Amino acid sequence: MPIIEVEGLVKRYRKATRNAVDGISFAVEAGELFALLGPNGAGKTTTISILTTTLAPTAGKVCIAGYDLATQGAAIRSQVGIIFQRPSLDQNLSAEQNIRFHAALYGVYPFHLTYRGMPTAYRQQVQELASVLGLEADISKPVKTYSGGMMRKLEVMRSLIHRPRVLFLDEPTLGLDAATRRNLWQYLVAVRNDYGTTTVLTTHYLEEADSANSVCIMANGQIVARGTPGELRSSLVEDYLLVDAADRAALKAELNSLGLPFSESHLMRIDLTGRNAHAVLRSICTPLTVVQVHSPTLEDAYLAIVESQAEKNEEAAAR
Repeated sequence: MPIIEVEGLVKRYRKATRNAVDGISFAVEAGELFALLGPNGAGKTTTISILTTTLAPTAGKVCIAGYDLATQGAAIRSQVGIIFQRPSLDQNLSAEQNIRFHAALYGVYPFHLTYRGMPTAYRQQVQELASVLGLEADISKPVKTYSGGMMRKLEVMRSLIHRPRVLFLDEPTLGLDAATRRNLWQYLVAVRNDYGTTTVLTTHYLEEADSANSVCIMANGQIVARGTPGELRSSLVEDYLLVDAADRAALKAELNSLGLPFSESHLMRIDLTGRNAHAVLRSICTPLTVVQVHSPTLEDAYLAIVESQAEKNEEAAAR
């Protein structure tokens, strides 16, 4: 059974002229990294808010970890953790105090005024997570002394203290520099591998979704594409070679004789549909001065899908 099942989910805000989430359905298997992508206003954050029980749906059915969202919201909250777009930490408390209050609110451990008074299991878990996330030397410091990257790591740590089966990451690296973003993802991957936590990600950094097991792309509240990153990339069929030679006439003649489809502009573009780039290059005898291999990225696929959907919407609106 999938750990997340969504069927016909709808959300319409009061006085809105259209649904923010418009009848979407998808499933996420246990242990997966699932990416929910889309432009601003696509409905990603609304969907995440519903799945984490912070927003009520208008219609549809959601089951998480075997619990029905409509009747078992409290049970779902005990099974999930979430990192919001903006930090939700109390900056006047220490990092450990933020975690302690979170653990008490979830009923994982009884609250005590001091760290030493907390159960041994809690202290061991805090030390373990702090070690994984590289915060052991700073766990007692006030959050207001933390950098943005450290706050993100602390939010990861806090969200894992109750051992959630599903971790929701809503733009987890928003506003972080490239080095901090990379380090944080290394920690998130390690945590996922260590605990087998199902991870649901929304992000505008498409390279973060490239390692996902499955991807859904949303636009105007609907799912417009889904599949693995490889499946979405291959749907573009845009693998090609860019080549050139000092004797371009000889190169053109050879490409024609080999039956390789090409087009000519400032460079020669060879279509690789169904062909291996290395095999094509080995078959060419004319000395080449330029060789460039182009393979579509997930970002290429995402932009093509979103742009295509926008064109369809414009055509529908014009009719």
